[in-house]
This record gives sequence, C-alpha cells and structure tokens, in this order.
Amino acid sequence: MNADRPARLNRDDVLRAALELLNEIGIDALSTRKLAERLGVQSPTLYWHFKSKAALLDAMSSAVLQQSRAIATPAPGEPWQVWLMADGQSFRRALLAWRDGARLHAGTRPGEAQRGSIEARLGLLCAAGFEPGPATLLMMSVGRFVVGWVLEEQSAQAPDAPPSSTLTGPDAAQYPLLAAGWAATVGSDADALFDRALRLLIDGAQAQLPAARGRR
Repeated sequence: MNADRPARLNRDDVLRAALELLNEIGIDALSTRKLAERLGVQSPTLYWHFKSKAALLDAMSSAVLQQSRAIATPAPGEPWQVWLMADGQSFRRALLAWRDGARLHAGTRPGEAQRGSIEARLGLLCAAGFEPGPATLLMMSVGRFVVGWVLEEQSAQAPDAPPSSTLTGPDAAQYPLLAAGWAATVGSDADALFDRALRLLIDGAQAQLPAARGRR
C-alpha cells in the first residue's frame, strides 16, 4: 500500500462508499472491514478520516440529511406551523431514501455545523410565542416522532419483518370501533397518514401557546 494513499482517499469518498454499502447490505452487516474492501484499502486507512465505526455512522447520518433534507432553515416571516410541517415531511423523506435510514439516525445529536440552523428554527418558534425550552422540546418531539415513524415503516418492509406486520384488518362485526380505526389508519395512504399524525402534534403545540390558552 502506498504511504500517501490516505491523503488521496478523502472523507467524501469514504462517506459515499459507506452509504452505497448501507443500501446494499443494511446497517447490521455494515463494517469497516467491508467498507475498506469496497474502497480497495486496508481497514486502518479509514481511521485517517473516522476514528471508529460509531464516528463513521454519525457522519453518514449527517450526510444523509445534507443530501436529502430539503428544508433546513425557515424563510423570513414563514408561519411556524407551515415550516414545521414541511420540515417533518422533508426529514421523513430523507430517512426513507436510505436503507435503515431511521436506525442510522437514531441516537445521533446535531453537531456544531447544525447549530446555526437550529438557532434560526428556535428563533422562528420563539417569535411565535414559545419560550426556548418548549420550542426546543417541540423540535425534539417532531424529530423523534419522525424517526420512530420511519423506523416502523422500514421495519415492516424489511425481508425479516415479523409476521404480524402483514395481518389483515379485524372483523368489523366483532370489533366495529377497531375496524373503523384500522381502515382510517393502517389501510390509508402512507404519506397522508403521516401528515395527519404530524398535524396532531403541531396542533397540540399550538394549543399550548399563551394566546391559545387565553381563548379557552
């Protein structure tokens, strides 16, 4: 191996190959050894760019959001409800675009590069009447809701999905309420169902604003 190989193999090369491998074999089978084989290098070469597999996965998660997530910072004067809805939809699409996207992102935290965008988002929510604490909690709640939602979607579509993921709806004669609820949720369009669920969260947050509480 040439001594200058790590300098020629840049960070973007490694991330690109890692994401391609993720789509092919999934997160459980992904390893630095397999990634090194894909790149034609020895495993220690990767540590010039990422000190551990955990650091690599963290960077892959950030790359997924940078490549796929369309809504990063609200536009000036944009209604917070409109922005938060679009942001949640965009986040879901970003995770769905990659195999095991939700599992890749779960447990990560925003780094220094994302803090300016987060500050702008908090500014929009605080201008609407939220305090910094509730505004942060709202953003965290939407983020974790999306990750959990996509985790369920991707798990149900996996080759080793549990048999219960393909169960048909309940008998309407025996369980009329459950059958009606099933038809309105499990049996409905996946995108529309996600939008309705996210809207419930946003509407609940709006009801907590001081102006909304004063109208009760």
